Amino acid sequence: MNFFDRLADRIATVDSVVSVGLDADPSRIPEHLQDKDLPQWAFNRRIIDATHEHAAVYKPNAAFYESEEGWRSLRETIAYAEGKGVPILLDAKRADIGNTTRQYAKLLDDVDAITVNPYMGRDSLEPFLSREDKGVFVLCRTSNPGAADLQALELDTGEPLYERVAALADLWNRNGNVGLVVGATAPEELETLREQVPELPFLVPGVGAQGGDAEAAVEFGLRADGVGLVNSSRGIIFAGEGEGFEKAAGRAARRMKRRLNEFRA
Repeated sequence: MNFFDRLADRIATVDSVVSVGLDADPSRIPEHLQDKDLPQWAFNRRIIDATHEHAAVYKPNAAFYESEEGWRSLRETIAYAEGKGVPILLDAKRADIGNTTRQYAKLLDDVDAITVNPYMGRDSLEPFLSREDKGVFVLCRTSNPGAADLQALELDTGEPLYERVAALADLWNRNGNVGLVVGATAPEELETLREQVPELPFLVPGVGAQGGDAEAAVEFGLRADGVGLVNSSRGIIFAGEGEGFEKAAGRAARRMKRRLNEFRA
């Protein structure tokens, strides 16, 4: 089974398309966990305990773990999530050339899927794409305000750059392991891209703290068979503070699942 087959099973098991972003910002970890050996791991373990029944995947962002303690915390987090039966999608946005990108692709030895940056072209992604059992989500139309600076540039063909990226990703999907990152903050573009590449699953960030369109995220973010992911990070893991923060996260994840399920077929 490839990643998207496993994801389909997970979605059916928990009746959820929620991706819980584990962006464990050290500055926001509650004070009572700061004296732990690995505060990020202590935080994530409690989040996983409280949310795993509602999570289709966990999506740690590598930027929050780029220290010796951070990588140790991430390894513990990955192992614990796997023990709960939840896949890990590492939000790393990696790509490079030659030996460098092959080194980056080794991250897939430890996780189920990864986000990648297509800016350097097909050869920079080949070590990821060749991993048939792993998911590869290509940045396409992101949710940040500055996305239009480059992604919306019009090519000589009249199409915006993000549509060309989607078309290329579709061509690169020879192993059935490619998806797209398309933000919920641009619902019209989300709809257009779904029409253009109906077979690609989407990872849809921007619902939650960024105020993206939940209905559009479900209607256009999910493939016809219901496979796809809608991510919330801060809106879930930092829903509460101090003692009991994990209970607030659990409630937020449950609300997110119910909200999205209102729009699922």
